[in-house]
Amino acid sequence: MAKKISQESTSLAEPSKASRRLFAKPGVTTGLTLVDLFAGAGGLSEGFRQAGFTVLAGADNDPDAMTTYALNFPEAIAITGDIRVPAIKERVLAAARRASVLVGGPPCQAFSQVRNHSRVIDDPRNSLYREFVSILGQALPMAFVMENVTGMDQMGVREQIAVDLSLGGEYVVAPQVLDAANFGVPQTRKRLLFIGVRASLGANPPLISGSGATDAVTLTRFTGARRPRYQVVIQQHLLSLQLGASLSDPESSAVVTAADAISDLSALKMGNRNDALPYAALGSPRSAYQRAMRAGGADVLTNVQVPRINRDTELRLKAIPQGGNHRDLRDELLERYITGHRWGQDNGSGRLSRRHFYAYRRLHPGIWAWTLNTKADSVYHYDAARALSVREFARLQSFPDRFTFTSDPRKGKIEGRHDGGPAHSRYRQVGNAVPPMLARAVAEALIKELHAAIKSGCQIAEAC
Repeated sequence: MAKKISQESTSLAEPSKASRRLFAKPGVTTGLTLVDLFAGAGGLSEGFRQAGFTVLAGADNDPDAMTTYALNFPEAIAITGDIRVPAIKERVLAAARRASVLVGGPPCQAFSQVRNHSRVIDDPRNSLYREFVSILGQALPMAFVMENVTGMDQMGVREQIAVDLSLGGEYVVAPQVLDAANFGVPQTRKRLLFIGVRASLGANPPLISGSGATDAVTLTRFTGARRPRYQVVIQQHLLSLQLGASLSDPESSAVVTAADAISDLSALKMGNRNDALPYAALGSPRSAYQRAMRAGGADVLTNVQVPRINRDTELRLKAIPQGGNHRDLRDELLERYITGHRWGQDNGSGRLSRRHFYAYRRLHPGIWAWTLNTKADSVYHYDAARALSVREFARLQSFPDRFTFTSDPRKGKIEGRHDGGPAHSRYRQVGNAVPPMLARAVAEALIKELHAAIKSGCQIAEAC
């Protein structure tokens, strides 16, 4: 599908070397090793593995996510359980002491409650974050990457976290916010990263910069016609020449759109219950990104089930333009029950409630997706009036097709399992992950610093 864009200035330009490198096949191993805490399905691990790291272990309390991790990282130890339990922590520490780099995204629940100069690390609700700092201090790897939501910045605790992670000067720490869409991921997803390097190495944490696409490109709503429409607009003063060419070129990897990511999966039908289909049934790849996602996979594509939607949702989706949302619905489509069939929660007003407004959003084919959450109804297809499969979620997160999402085969409620069943778990695993392509960009920048330190002769014998 051709990408349609509005530009105040356009010119063809070649993708940058950095963007082309994101699609290169992983080379030989770097000699560096990784342990991933609070790993989930393994987005960080996948990105670092693509950059050449050897993944030693991943740990998480969610048995479904760790079943996915074990399937996709057979070379690593998958540690399932609460890291606060001594036996689990000892297993994690044993692996972490052998790692060059420690990564993870510990949940922190009390950022918004910081008051009167109290410290985040002292709040009992942040015990998992405290465990990350504890394991870092005992393992002392060459470097670490801790990621979290950007809301941490809004609560004014960035400096506290950086001080905690520095371990009294043991590490030089550089916090920075990165948006995945600036690294060839077909989704805007901002993450706050704390990258630390052992001070004795004499190296600095890399400061990572991407394409700048998210500052230069917007999806703009135009009214006045029969119904609103959405159009991709590129700002004239910000990288318009190069980014304009990248948006309109499916062979460019600098900026990747929703259509670049999933247009080859358009044949998937609503209600499809077959979770594995041969590529031959789905059509040929239509972009460089799709070819890259298919590389290294088998002849069969997994995670392609498509959930059913009710008739009310289908009617609303058909009335929403590409890139649109609930604001584009006619008044009669804002009624809670259009066809009379009662489903879901009812607020008693006879109208959609605010909680529904996040459920009626359609992708635009000419720009990246917004930030996915953990639910299948957080995004709908730009052409077909249907939800996305887990595979399409994974494509928008930059997981390669060879990466299969699954769940623990045990039935019912087990320790660490989230409610919702296997299907919801798979969407949750994808939605919670760090995009591997973003992780790979971080890993590649870190490799340069660590290898330069090793080559120049660092002062930590066991790390070199």
